Amino acid sequence: MTEDDADLRADALAVLAPGFVGTQVPGWAGELLEQGLGGLWLFGHNVQDEAQVCALTAAVHAARPEALVCADEEGGTVTRVHHRDGSPWPGAWALGVVDDVGTTRAVAQGLGVQLHAAGVDLAAAPVADVNSEPDNPVIGARSFGADPALVSRHVRATVEGLREGGVLSCAKHFPGHGSTRVDSHLDLPVLDVDADLLATRELVPFAEAVRAGVDVVMTGHLVVPEHGELPATLNSSVLNLLRDDLGFDGVICTDALDMAAVARTYGRERSAVLALAAGVDLLCVGNPAFPGDYDAEEDTRGLVEAVLAAVRDEQLPRQRLHQAAERVRALGARQAANRADPRSGAGARAGSGVGARAEKTDLHQVGRDAAARAVTVTGPVNTLDAPVVVALSRTMNIASGARAQVVVDTLAARTGGRVAELGELGEVSGRADQAGSMDPLLLVSDDQSDLHDPDLQALVRRCAVLVHTGVRDLPAGLHPACLVRTFGGGLASALAAADALTARPVT
Repeated sequence: MTEDDADLRADALAVLAPGFVGTQVPGWAGELLEQGLGGLWLFGHNVQDEAQVCALTAAVHAARPEALVCADEEGGTVTRVHHRDGSPWPGAWALGVVDDVGTTRAVAQGLGVQLHAAGVDLAAAPVADVNSEPDNPVIGARSFGADPALVSRHVRATVEGLREGGVLSCAKHFPGHGSTRVDSHLDLPVLDVDADLLATRELVPFAEAVRAGVDVVMTGHLVVPEHGELPATLNSSVLNLLRDDLGFDGVICTDALDMAAVARTYGRERSAVLALAAGVDLLCVGNPAFPGDYDAEEDTRGLVEAVLAAVRDEQLPRQRLHQAAERVRALGARQAANRADPRSGAGARAGSGVGARAEKTDLHQVGRDAAARAVTVTGPVNTLDAPVVVALSRTMNIASGARAQVVVDTLAARTGGRVAELGELGEVSGRADQAGSMDPLLLVSDDQSDLHDPDLQALVRRCAVLVHTGVRDLPAGLHPACLVRTFGGGLASALAAADALTARPVT
């Protein structure tokens, strides 16, 4: 291999951040890290416990200190490090309901401190999407809200808080996934807005993220018709909005290339080449275990060869690849220096009252207190004696997994109840009728729950409590005896709901 060939291959490796299977760094990944791989992406199946995660990230950084360990850590329903027990941090919509930027910054800093301690370099947050479409199937509670000004101020607070916590921030999903009705994991969404609305709504939080010094911006796999038929991830016209109009000079990262929105039409290898040519710097490959089910090593090596072939065939300018690789290397080097600084991630940035608060208080209590401020209760809270706790959602969101499970498990544990499946309720009711009594019914719903379904509505009308974790309002005329709204899922919001049900006086 000539020196030029070696440099070219090093550049092709530098722009890749694949996922992998297992709770240790696989041999192939360690080999590629030593050769210059940009980083690795952690998913829930890579996480066993805190000690294991620390050992895993230490092995990554031992192989290559500048490599980036990345994870989807938004708080609320989207977490990887806390996927077993649920995130101790409230999600974005709950923070938007509270609308206290100091609280959002404290939560982000606490999350950053925790990730920094675990060796995670980049949190794929904040979500900068303005969720203006109530029927959005994939963003919803992951957004701070439907108002661009509100989203902007909390995006800034999150970028600043993560930085104070010692980790890199990543605003997503450019140019905005909030007004779409299609999940890009499953199909290709269309952001059907004109240039004025794009500029005054979708782009506003991203512009604020850039001004706040966000480290990375992640693209969304969605079509903006005024910019052509290519999805934003593969579209230089859309990415030029970020570079030229918003002035972002940091790393542009793709959303996962194994998502159907791009993989189904272009395939991962072609998507990788088109994304780099369009102006992307870092390729998030995706999750090889779910829903991908592909060989991560074979896929990663194939992507390297596809990028090399594209350069040789002049489909991808050599200078463009080198520019992308240099941006990723510079970011990795900066984070490696930050990681080596004993002061980083300690929650003690100069002049930061937020930092002092996060340092002196149990970190998880910061998240729990924030989640509690978002909770609303409508109707009387009567004594819940061993309730039957049931999730009404029959589907799950790929980004967050089975989001309701943490909530139902936590509520059952905190109220002395038991978890039942939706299909069991007829049998439970039958036994209760024979016994002449019925355990109180505590239902949990989210935006995946079909609350227009007559059968579910009947259950809601007879339940003792409905804990609604979604952002959509209940259908008109549907009034449970007691409604608890958390505006998001995850452990922090589940605990806040349980506290509302067990600490309020009986009326």
